[in-house]
Amino acid sequence: MPMVDIDWLKEHVEVPADLSYEQLAQDLVKVGLEEEEIHRSTVTGPIVVGYVVEAVAEPQKNGKIINWCQVDVGDQYNAVDETGRKVPRGIVCGAPNMAAGEKVVVTLPGAVLPGDFRIEPRKTYGHVSNGMCASERELGLGSDHNGIILLRHYGFSPEEYETLQPGDDAIALLHLDNPVLEINITPDRGYALSYRGVAREFHHSTGASFTDPVSKLTDHLNAQVNADESAVQVEIDDQAPIHDKPGCDRYYLRAVRDYDPQAASPNWMRRRLIRAGMRPISLAVDVTNYTMLDLGQPLHAYDLDKIEGPIVVRRAQEGERLTTLDGKDRELSPEDLLITDSPNGDRSSRILGIAGVMGGLYGEVDAQTKNILIESAHFDTVSIARTARRHKLPSEASRRFERGVDTAIQPAAVQMAVDLLTTYGGAQADEYAIDINNCEPVQPISFPVSSVKRLVDLDTTREGIIFILEDVGCGVEEVNDEELLVTPPSWRPDLVQPCDLVEEVARLVGYDQIPTKMPSPFVAGKVGLTPEQRGRRWVADTLAEYGLTEVLNYPFVGDADFKAFSVDEDEMHPISVELANPMAADRPYLRRELLLPLANTAQRNIRRGNENIRIFEIGHIFKSDTQAPAVPSLPGGCRPTDQQLHSLDAGLPEQQLHVAALLTGNAVEDGWLGDRRAVDWSDAVEVARRVMDRLGADYDLQQPTADEVPVQWHPGRMAYVVLSGNVQAGLLGELHPHVTEALGLPEHTAAFELDLDAIFAAMDFKPIQAKAISIFPPVKQDLAFTVPDDVSSSQLTAAIENAVGPLLESIQLFDVFTGDQIGKGMKSLAYSVTFRAPDRTLTSEDSDSIRKNIVHATSALGAQLRA
Repeated sequence: MPMVDIDWLKEHVEVPADLSYEQLAQDLVKVGLEEEEIHRSTVTGPIVVGYVVEAVAEPQKNGKIINWCQVDVGDQYNAVDETGRKVPRGIVCGAPNMAAGEKVVVTLPGAVLPGDFRIEPRKTYGHVSNGMCASERELGLGSDHNGIILLRHYGFSPEEYETLQPGDDAIALLHLDNPVLEINITPDRGYALSYRGVAREFHHSTGASFTDPVSKLTDHLNAQVNADESAVQVEIDDQAPIHDKPGCDRYYLRAVRDYDPQAASPNWMRRRLIRAGMRPISLAVDVTNYTMLDLGQPLHAYDLDKIEGPIVVRRAQEGERLTTLDGKDRELSPEDLLITDSPNGDRSSRILGIAGVMGGLYGEVDAQTKNILIESAHFDTVSIARTARRHKLPSEASRRFERGVDTAIQPAAVQMAVDLLTTYGGAQADEYAIDINNCEPVQPISFPVSSVKRLVDLDTTREGIIFILEDVGCGVEEVNDEELLVTPPSWRPDLVQPCDLVEEVARLVGYDQIPTKMPSPFVAGKVGLTPEQRGRRWVADTLAEYGLTEVLNYPFVGDADFKAFSVDEDEMHPISVELANPMAADRPYLRRELLLPLANTAQRNIRRGNENIRIFEIGHIFKSDTQAPAVPSLPGGCRPTDQQLHSLDAGLPEQQLHVAALLTGNAVEDGWLGDRRAVDWSDAVEVARRVMDRLGADYDLQQPTADEVPVQWHPGRMAYVVLSGNVQAGLLGELHPHVTEALGLPEHTAAFELDLDAIFAAMDFKPIQAKAISIFPPVKQDLAFTVPDDVSSSQLTAAIENAVGPLLESIQLFDVFTGDQIGKGMKSLAYSVTFRAPDRTLTSEDSDSIRKNIVHATSALGAQLRA
């Protein structure tokens, strides 16, 4: 993220003399530039200017040569000899550039350098070193550690250098005591990656006077555009534009000659680059980096004497390679945009660099360069972004190009670089430049003034809106009282729609001025959860209350899952939804039932030592329809018609909402008493019944014959959940031993799966009318019946309910008995039945009548009341 230095910022905008970095951060955040961090130096003094009085070279046994130096650090810090006189400090220095007569930076005992490196007197190489002469890296000013800082070469003018005295505070001299603000910017605001952009935003926030540096540079452009007279000819030959948009639509080139390659960057420029997080390299490179940071336009400098025209901007060809400046050999893609030249008349045969990303090793400015070619171009954002990501090669240039660079800034940026090179490098600028400008003009936006009120509810006047848009840099033409024709500035490619302009108005008026209004809960006509949503929550609550844990599984299954559940893979493939790009190659299908991935979760838990598993999942299953029409490809940018949406839905697979649970291990575990019971089919029945009862569903459990049992379920220990109207809504019971063995699950693993969509469709979600509680006493009776084995408890219960009618309060099965006493083919079912009348106390005659009705009704099932 960009660093903001107040000393640099004030070149473009009026800054209060007492402006702190905390206040600067508050001012910028008002217009959307968020504070990341205020970086403060960890360096503490004393750190001073020292004058090397004497430097004696002393070779060491290890082959190293050290200098025993006497350094004058001023009367305040100099040492005291035996007579009490102030004398230079003795310092050991191993830097190769140490020499007598130099002015250096000395860190004295008590100073703390970055990394909590404390300076103390210490004995080394036979001397007591009473301080240290520092390098750039040791002070945190850069990465150079090849020698100590020689102030003579540190960018000071001769006059400034002469005024430096031993003992002067080097912390202030090198600006080590100044913090710097790091800000965050959103990707659509690439212009803020420059001091020009940040200064403009500071102006918007505070009203401070802003001077656009580009306007000043444009006013004194001293180069004529003449391609025939340019130092090198240029061609743009993009044969494969991405999205039909050329990779380069503007290319500006100008040369400077007789440049002094030994010229040093001025101290102020080096300091600003370092504080911006960039390493000073040489004047030519520093100038291009400085211009980019100041204006936002990346530049590239070539050694003119190494370039052979014409320069051709083209796409890479299959198989081409390039070694970039970072020393890595890269295979190029046909989508990469390249800068090439034409050695020996062979057009576009040599690659100079990847456009807008990074240069190659050939043609770069070096220590012998005397003539420099400065490139300033505008590249397509998509092209640069793809190349930078493809090669994992983010650079300062690519960061700006992929966010959008001003299309009108190229000549001004080159003019700034030329001015700096002529001023500090003694160069002479060419009179002519080449400017290939194919940029499309910015399209005006029809902007209804009322949209500000409509979208953000700001009561901004029409004049206020016009003022804000013009202050942003837009051209505004008044069409009528209700509409403006707004032309965005060239540095704001993000402004393309009326809503973008509304956002600018809201941003500069202040987001805190947008009124806060709670939406009315009655606007939509319906409030709260739908019946299906409430039902889903009831199901989850019921299962959680019973001790089950909800899990979320990926809905992907494969042949291994089909095989574990004893299902024929060849039968499952045609009816399963297959993914074109699955997350895992061995699970390319979407599940048709929840139990398959749920069983894998149980298997994973068991392998990790968790044997008592009680888990459930609520989710969708997917059923493929081989007769469904193909899914149509709908156009973007507009709402599909109802017919198109219907065609889309018709081609999609059926998705049903299910709930499934799986239980293993012990259903009851009573601690040290050892009263344990393993899970079995009855636990699945109990959990499923709780869910169905909580939903208030009218259902029955029907056990199929052995040949009707699905292969993954245990015959004799499973049943279907059937709703009224004979609608099958699920199944429950124990998994087949083959399944538990294949998955490594315990015996008698119980499970159920219910179709919630079917259950919800059969339910009436209308509130139940509560009945008044009877104040009269109940009558309780225990009734035991002998019935044939093929008569179920639910059949007998229904018969009793019909016989008793509204006087029945509850009925509960409490005993099942079979044996010789009952008779072959018979069983005994015992019920606890409670009767109660709402308006009177039941008499013995009432009880006898009810009992007779029960006996008569159940006799149709072959039931006999036991004595």
